[in-house]
Formats: sequence, C-alpha cells, structure tokens
Amino acid sequence: MNALREVERLLSKMTPGEKAQLLQWVVQDIGENFLGIDINSDICGGDPCIIRTRIPVWVLVRARQLGTKEAEILRCYPSLRAEDLVNAWAYYRAHQDQIEQQIRENEEA
Repeated sequence: MNALREVERLLSKMTPGEKAQLLQWVVQDIGENFLGIDINSDICGGDPCIIRTRIPVWVLVRARQLGTKEAEILRCYPSLRAEDLVNAWAYYRAHQDQIEQQIRENEEA
C-alpha cells in the first residue's frame, strides 16, 4: 500500500482535533511557516505577529507567563480568536529562544 493511501485510511479514523494537529505538523514540516503567524519587517519591527493583527506573539506569551488566562486574553483582544492563541503557543514552542529574547528586549526598554 502506498503512503498516500495509508494516510487517507488513517484520516478517515481521526477526530477533527487529531486532523487539526496533523495539519499543523505537516505545515511545520514543510517549512518555517506557521499557520496564523505573520512575520513582516514593516509590522512590529519584524516580530512574529498574529495574522490580521499587530499583536506580537511575545505579548501573548508574556501575558500567559504572568498568569493571564486564555479567556481573559481573548476578552482583552477582541480581534483574537481561540485558534490564534493555539497558533501563538505552537510558534512559541518552536521558537522559544527567539520569543524569550523579544520579551527581555521589550521589558528592558
């Protein structure tokens, strides 16, 4: 059986959540692009931001580190969706050193 047919067979048995996780893994494996994260030198100094917004990932990560619950983050940033936070946490896991450096730089400023 070829690999694509095997994947198709497995997909039919997966929950929507498992499929979403698989999709994120595939996107990450293809390259450094992360769903919902935009890096543009003209926006926020090139810091990774949530797509459609000017909210840097480091801001969300720092809020979470300080104990802010996801529901409160979403209330404070009405343009955010729950999936944006999932994307931010995934980006942080993959680029923890970068985000921690951005937090330090912005707290020292």
